[in-house]
Amino acid sequence: MSETLRNGMSRDEMERAAVLDGSKRSPNMPPKDASTLIIMDGEGTNAKILMGRRHAGHKFMPGLFVFPGGRVDSYDGSVPASRELHPVVEEKIFANLRAKPSRRRARALGLAAIRETYEEAGLLLGEKGGGFSAKHPDWQAFSDLGVTPTLDSLRLVARAITPPGRTRRFDAWFFVTRADHIAHRLEQRPTDELQDLHWLTIDSALELELPVITVTVLKDLQTRLRDDPTLEPSSQMPFYHLKGKNFLRDLI
Repeated sequence: MSETLRNGMSRDEMERAAVLDGSKRSPNMPPKDASTLIIMDGEGTNAKILMGRRHAGHKFMPGLFVFPGGRVDSYDGSVPASRELHPVVEEKIFANLRAKPSRRRARALGLAAIRETYEEAGLLLGEKGGGFSAKHPDWQAFSDLGVTPTLDSLRLVARAITPPGRTRRFDAWFFVTRADHIAHRLEQRPTDELQDLHWLTIDSALELELPVITVTVLKDLQTRLRDDPTLEPSSQMPFYHLKGKNFLRDLI
């Protein structure tokens, strides 16, 4: 999607111009670990995915449609799971982490995506039972509802580092999972960070007001589903980042 704005520039061109301008002002802010979760209901390119509009009061991407997700919290890596990341997925994350990689940081990315999906969409992903006991308030609902997080169904589809110059920077890993990973749906969401939640086909989602990276990841997912409908863990995924003044798309 290339939206032409009033000044004649596309949203993509405006974002790139802002990045290159901003990189001169605050180039050294390190990106923080973050993760995002795409939940698919259905098979192939006709599957529906969950998206929501970010609250207009947010400083980061206000009013745009995104997937549930956010920054990794310090406790996320300590949360127990009844099934861990697929070994290939874990190794891919571990091998590509910036600065002081650890297995704990790798699993924390998956767990952060699950926690953020609960907070923003009211969906608890995992399995009923297992005796899960929370030691942090952010995970208390899982204990109360008898849901133990599971990580083995998470697959990677993309990674993107927010370019320098932004008010917030993230090293974001995009996971995808199936809707049957949902163990419980809350009637009321814990936060209002995401509004207007909708299940949409990828084609319909691409008609929404989206950040450029979200458009890119959706198109990557669409292509991936055509070529790799089972989302094999070993499949390569794109990694988007800025090097100098060049936007790069590497495969990892």
